[in-house]
Amino acid sequence: MSRPAIVLAMEPSRTEHVLPDEILRRLDAIGRLLDPEPLQRLDDARARRLLSEAEILITGWGAPYVGPEIPAAAPRLRLVVHAAGTVKGIIDDSIFEAGIAISHAAEANAVPVAEFTLAAILFAGKRAFRFRDLYVADRNRDRTYPMQREAIGNYGRTLGIIGASRIGRRVIELLKPFDYRLLLFDPMLDAAEAARLGAEKVDLDELMRRADIISLHAPSLASTQHMIDARRLSLLKDGATLINTARGILIDEAALLSELKTGRIDAVIDVTDPEIPDAGSVFYDLPNVFLTPHIAGAIGLERARLGAMAADEVERFTAGRPLLYQIRRQNLENIA
Repeated sequence: MSRPAIVLAMEPSRTEHVLPDEILRRLDAIGRLLDPEPLQRLDDARARRLLSEAEILITGWGAPYVGPEIPAAAPRLRLVVHAAGTVKGIIDDSIFEAGIAISHAAEANAVPVAEFTLAAILFAGKRAFRFRDLYVADRNRDRTYPMQREAIGNYGRTLGIIGASRIGRRVIELLKPFDYRLLLFDPMLDAAEAARLGAEKVDLDELMRRADIISLHAPSLASTQHMIDARRLSLLKDGATLINTARGILIDEAALLSELKTGRIDAVIDVTDPEIPDAGSVFYDLPNVFLTPHIAGAIGLERARLGAMAADEVERFTAGRPLLYQIRRQNLENIA
């Protein structure tokens, strides 16, 4: 196979580090990188010129929509690799229907999310954030010493994982060296598969009742919106911690805030709905909430893993080998 023409389409300000110079050089060795400057729209003169030659299109965060006009504008196009997570909202159904292969780097983005989640679980088990706040407020250990006698820590705790997604499975794998009892809820998984992963399959209500720490890893689908509602939040034991690094819409946030205001549970929240809470939201003020601005996924240098995975897929494709992370139209209904 001759070296295929490669075109980039993404927002440079949102994708810094995704395609560092060494990955651009690698792509240009695998194929012919027509222009190292990514397209930010697909309908201007430069886009029309590059797309007319493009055989491989690499997209990323902030990419313009790859819509139904693209097969005609890019008649040689055979592969779109999304150097980011979900392709929903980026790739039109017509691209699948045109027989163009679609791949993504969600597996690469799963790595830092799972790492962040592991850190959150370990800190939650130790009540690290509450210890910090009391220690800083008191400037002594009068209240932190008694807390050390409570039934906290990470030995023998019950951990609930909601969703055996790529991230959920990575989290389970990272947890293997630790002494947790793992509960797993995923309607697509049977008990035997859960056991192979090292977890006990339970229904969602049982998981909410039994777990000391709950971590959400379900996709955002019509069936999962507000799956964690007021009733299920009421099932949590006193002192439980809810961790959400998935999607804010999975939780009924009004119900969550109502529960958090009682002080009986903690939360580690990296994603909210809306994406940025209103400036007056008590998410910012509650002492039992550890709130971060959607940083669990690839940020900074971690983004180079996305570009490297995209380059790996391009290399496999040009060598005639199967893609590892190909997405088919029917997959979209069950992925984030």
